[in-house]
Order: sequence, then structure tokens, then C-alpha cells
Amino acid sequence: MRPLKPILVLVLAISLVGVFFFQRVLNQQRESAGLTRTAVISNAPPVLAFTTVALGGFRGIIANILWVRAAELQENGKYFEMVQLADWITKLQPHFSQVWVNQAWNMAYNISVKFPNPDDRWHWVLRGIELLRDQGMMYNPHEILMYRELGWLFQHKMGAYLDDAHMTYKREWATSMEALLGPGRPDFETLINPVTSGQKTSSELLRAKYKMDPVLMKEVDDTYGPLEWRLPESHAMYWASAGLKFAKWNGKPEEQFVMLWREIYQPMLVAFQRGRFITNKADKTIQLGPNLAMVPNVSRAYERAMTNTPDMREHIGNAHKNFLRDASYFLFANNREKEAEKWFNLGSRLYGTNFAGGLDLVSYSMAQITENINETSPDKIKALLEGLIMQWAYNLAIDEEDRAVSLERMATLVRNNYMQRIGSNKSSKERLPMPPIPEIKQQVLSRVFQAEDGLHPELQNVLRSKLGITSTPVPLAKPEPAAKPAPPSGTRPASKSN
Repeated sequence: MRPLKPILVLVLAISLVGVFFFQRVLNQQRESAGLTRTAVISNAPPVLAFTTVALGGFRGIIANILWVRAAELQENGKYFEMVQLADWITKLQPHFSQVWVNQAWNMAYNISVKFPNPDDRWHWVLRGIELLRDQGMMYNPHEILMYRELGWLFQHKMGAYLDDAHMTYKREWATSMEALLGPGRPDFETLINPVTSGQKTSSELLRAKYKMDPVLMKEVDDTYGPLEWRLPESHAMYWASAGLKFAKWNGKPEEQFVMLWREIYQPMLVAFQRGRFITNKADKTIQLGPNLAMVPNVSRAYERAMTNTPDMREHIGNAHKNFLRDASYFLFANNREKEAEKWFNLGSRLYGTNFAGGLDLVSYSMAQITENINETSPDKIKALLEGLIMQWAYNLAIDEEDRAVSLERMATLVRNNYMQRIGSNKSSKERLPMPPIPEIKQQVLSRVFQAEDGLHPELQNVLRSKLGITSTPVPLAKPEPAAKPAPPSGTRPASKSN
């Protein structure tokens, strides 16, 4: 055996040298095929950096070991420690989409709630959004999961009422979007084909920083809008639409695509219910109201989707039915009975007695008012209050003063009942705000006196005279951009704190 040892050592040495050269070629082929990423990790401990370079193809094994450690940290609630660990894993395996998703969720949900200050929470929520949008999608541009999760962060974390700091998130996002797109509907033409230096700057910023395509924005707005792009629901719909356009099937379960469709229809309904952006002129606070202008496009979008995706017809049909119910009731409450009757009749024709239980429009709307009196949903209560005040203004204008007084009193009772039901603590009032009746009156009157969708000019003059108004109330004001401190530096975890 002794004579064989030198030969075996020589064979081993030749094999190691061969592996060295073949490993380099293999890494180059994997890199060109987009199968891996072999760059040296930054900010990693020296031992980890050395090991990943030395072992090359064993990066996946190292990532798996780190992933096990991350799971342990998650179980122990050590979310801050997970941030750096997950960062290393994404550098080792950037095409492992679940790590990006879990890290973004960890930042936006688990870490953000560790801070009592709403501004500190916002930095971590924004970091979660930026991580998926700016980095995760760069390495996984066709991954369905990325688009679904990014849309969910906009729809749920930023758009819903569950987080005590949700109004801070909405305000900060609205401020940045208004600085970029201006108030109201964006000028898509100048974003798509900018001419002036200012237009070019806005277009480049939209594409480079926010990773949004103005052509797709316009398509989404034309299909589902008019949308308010200062609100998160519009962005949830944008990223879900981008996912449907850019994501590839790749043999993934159909449920993934179903979730993308839900990321359109759920925020679309919310955008109708409270997609009108209102800024309090006095203190610059944000208030939301129903966006009734969306009704025609939203209904068409539901019907088109049912035709194009017959396998989802029942699911989308239920969403369409609920939307038509809300549209009929909201329009009726806002003194737009002809429009309400149009959509109510469509719902009755499409869905029969399942639509309104055999009730007519007036009976159904009155039943909804009675039911919503004890609601704790700020969206439904705000829509009810605006409808009551709209009816108050109309009846005052047609000399039905007793009924007007009754409607005003009912609005006051509904708001008082709502405030009592949500509780008197500061957290509930901040999380589920409801403006006082005088503010709602001002918001409604600003629409009553509009040439489009307002009262008849003669009724406007009567109302001005009775209320002693010499000019149109304009409660809308452009919010002042707030200075933002720099964010802190830095899988789906089991804890889904809000």
C-alpha cells in the first residue's frame, strides 16, 4: 500500500486543481444563466465572507443553515436580530423569494410595532415596502409572490385601520405622492411623454425611485378609476396589475394568480368606499370619503373580469354584487336617486332576489341606514353621515326645513353613537377618526355648490341665502410636505402584529 500513497496524493492534488478551474467556469455559467449570484457579501463577519468565497457552490448550504437560525430567532421574537441575518441570506440566495417576503413582513409588521412613535413605525413600514420593490423585484421580476405581497402591504398595513399609526402612514405617503404627482388626478400624458425639465424630473423620479410605469398607471386608472393616487389602495391595485402583466406562470398554483386578482378587487371596493381625499384646511389632517365617480368603471371592470375568467366568475360575481349594493345605497344617500336606481336595477337584474332580498331601492336604502347606525366601520359611518348631510342641504334648499332639521339631528345622533361605540380612549379616536358634523357639512357643501354633480343653480342660490353663504366653501387644501428624518439602518414571521 505504501507505493500507492504518493500516487493517491498526486491524483488528489490534480483533482483539487481541476475542481478549482472547473468551479470558475461553472460559476460563470450559473451567473450568465441567472441561477445564482457569486458576489462577496458586504457587512458580513469575516468567517462568513471567507467561507462563502472559498466554498462557492456551497452558498446554498450556508443559506439553509442561516435560515434555520432565522427561524429560531423568529420563534423567540428576536425580530431585530433577524434583519441582518435575512440580509445575508438574500445576498447568498437572491432568487429565494420567500426570504425577501419574510424580511419585508418582519420590518413592516413585527419591528414597526416595537416603536410607540408613529414616525418611527412609518420608517420600518416604508423599509419593508422598499425592500420588496427596490431589491427583491430586481432579482425576481417575474415572481408572483413579490407583487402579491407588495400589494398587500399597501392594502392592509398602510390602508387598513388596524394599526394605531395608520393615519401617519397615509399622510406620509400622500405627502410624497402629492409632491411628485400633484393633487387630484395625475397628468399621465406629461409623465409618459415629458417635455419640460420639471416634467422630465417627475417622470424619472417616478420610474427610478418608485419603480412605477406611468403607462401602466394610466391603464389602471382608466380601467378602475378615476383613482386617488395619494391613497395606498391605488398602489395596491397598481402592483397587483403589474403582477398579472409581468409575472410568469412557472407551474405555480393557480391560487397565486387568484390572490393577485383579489389584490385588485378588494382595494378597488375600498377605494370606492373611501377613495376621496380630503384635507382639513385648518390643521392639515387627512379625511376620506366615498369616491362615487368610480362607479361606472368599477362595475365594468367586474363584468369584464367575470367574462375573461369564467373559473372565477362566482367569486368575482359576489364582489360585484356587494359593490352594486354599496353603490346604490351611497348614491341614494347622497341625493343621486336616478343614478342609484340605475345601479340598483342592474344588480336586481343580474342577481335576482339575492341582491336586495326582494326590497325596492328606497326600502333597501332605509334598511341600510338603520343597520349602519350601529356600525363601527368608519367608512360606512362616514358615507352615512355625508349622505344625511347631503339630504339636509337638499331639503333645506326645497323649503322642507322640518325634514332638514330632522336629518341634521339624525346625523348628530349617528356620529355621537359611533364615537361612544369606539370608546373614549385616545388610541381608538386616532385609529378610527370621524370629523365633527360642522366639518362634514363643509365638505358636503363644497360639492353641493359645484357646477358638476352639484345642486341645480336655482337651489344653490336658495341654499346660499338660507345659510348666509357669500362664497363657495372650499375645505380642500394642499398638504404641506413634512420633513422626514432618515430611516434607521439595517419569514413570514409567525407573529402578525399590527
